[in-house]
Amino acid sequence: MAGIVVVFDFDKTIIDLDSDNWVIDELGATDLFNRLLPTMPWNSLMDRMMKELHDQGKTIEDIEQVLKRVPIIPRVVPAIKAAHALGCDLRIVSDANVFYIETILKHLGIYDCFTEINTNPGYVDEQGKLRILPHHDFHHGCSFNTCPPNMCKGLVIERIQASLAKEGKKRMIYLGDGAGDFCPSLKMKEQDFVMPRKDFPVWKLINENRHLIRARIHGWSDGEEQQHILLQIIKAITIEENHFLTVDCCKFQTIPINIVHEALPKALPLPY
Repeated sequence: MAGIVVVFDFDKTIIDLDSDNWVIDELGATDLFNRLLPTMPWNSLMDRMMKELHDQGKTIEDIEQVLKRVPIIPRVVPAIKAAHALGCDLRIVSDANVFYIETILKHLGIYDCFTEINTNPGYVDEQGKLRILPHHDFHHGCSFNTCPPNMCKGLVIERIQASLAKEGKKRMIYLGDGAGDFCPSLKMKEQDFVMPRKDFPVWKLINENRHLIRARIHGWSDGEEQQHILLQIIKAITIEENHFLTVDCCKFQTIPINIVHEALPKALPLPY
């Protein structure tokens, strides 16, 4: 199963809301956030809001407690544990930040399921204030206006793909919901799978640009559907790889390829 890499977005793909908004709202800083929002990029604003919260007496422990009660999409944690147990290489590519993500994953007991977390850096400074920095330079060069200035997930996926080629890993499954997940969806190859959340921004973008997507598309709407489709795709890939292995070992054996198609969930047609 070493040939399967599953890449998760985080907000609204693992947790059921936006982690930045959750922290701001739960700590009572929504009005200030809304006043500052038109004045600076989101990533810079979140760093500024951490300063404001610190000045108001909010501590790192306060932020951690808020993160530990964040709503999780039902069935996502069992799906992650199952995929990990099956030997998949699980990674995160998210426009949240490393402090939020690591805190939540550790609280859920699934931090060790992931081999890599690609997100905006975050650290606690000497004053006890959380600092949030951009993942990419604000001039990362991506031509898609769906990518925020601080992070192009497509560039992250290209780096992962280059490393996978060296490791001999060939298949990727990408799960996401937001507009920022459109660019990495375009990077997926014919043998890959994209799992956009239905009726979220990435679903609409894929629907409007279907001809640009090379990977097979399997939409999901809730955690139960996400779990079912993800594990079915993993099962289908496993069957296919085992059959090719058998072919390599036994050149004259006939392989019933229809079994692969039966195991794979049908790609969901996008509405036009």
